[in-house]
Amino acid sequence: MLTGVHIVILGGDARQLEVINKLNELDATLDLVGFDQLDRYYAGVSKIDVEDIQYSTVDAIVLPVSGTSDDGTVETVFSDKSVRITEEWLQQTPDHCTIYSGISTPYLRECAKTCQREVVQLFERDDVAIYNSIPTVEGTLMMVIQNTDITIHQSNVVILGLGRTGMTMARTFDALGAKVCVGAREPESLARIREMGMIPFHIKDLEKYITDVDVCINTIPSRVLTGKVLSKMPSRALIVDIASNPGGTDFRYAEKRGIKALHVLGIPAMVAPKTAGRIIGNVLSELLLEKYIEEDDTIGS
Repeated sequence: MLTGVHIVILGGDARQLEVINKLNELDATLDLVGFDQLDRYYAGVSKIDVEDIQYSTVDAIVLPVSGTSDDGTVETVFSDKSVRITEEWLQQTPDHCTIYSGISTPYLRECAKTCQREVVQLFERDDVAIYNSIPTVEGTLMMVIQNTDITIHQSNVVILGLGRTGMTMARTFDALGAKVCVGAREPESLARIREMGMIPFHIKDLEKYITDVDVCINTIPSRVLTGKVLSKMPSRALIVDIASNPGGTDFRYAEKRGIKALHVLGIPAMVAPKTAGRIIGNVLSELLLEKYIEEDDTIGS
């Protein structure tokens, strides 16, 4: 149980509702900041503004999956008020206060470094990323179906990247009968693709594998679908780029060539917020339980 552990949930989207449910079940003391328009009641949970936080008793801060913007502002789907994390108030929290975020950002890293607070990036964990790949792939599959006039079965699909999401993506499209080619850089990834029964290629050879593609799905957060590559791609093709900003596609040139290119972020929150929230909530609660079972004497200090 997390009885006596003071946690501040700072902004977020529908996924955070499942996180709140999980932490509330564990009897944590919860303050919700950026949820004033949320039409839901949680017994024993407080909805407050940033200035009302009792900083000196905060054991953990939970940020949205997206972390913060360049000025420290966090996403607040359930509020019109601006919510920011700042060095001034973070300095007022106890030394053991830990920040949990989906990803880190330059602002968050600098703020935490200055205040000497630990930042835990949940989406850097293999378990979270692998679990999260499931709703990501389901959402991508939905978008491909909605934006093409052919079946996935027997279509030519190119997937770029064999990371935790790319592997789930490749397996799913292969299972649906697509002709799947997967581009990667590492020799071990190329070997794994062949072992999985798909066609591997090195990213530097992408131009050779893009000439007859129906669907291209990019998971690599660097410019791989350059103008030179796109010039070899048929205009009928669909690109679904799920890589973090700014994506891996030259979207301007894709539009010029008449290639439909979608840059889609936060797919789990769009298609399965309850499942995605439960994934985050379960892992977060395990981390908090591990921390405060071992360091019980720090609570409330």
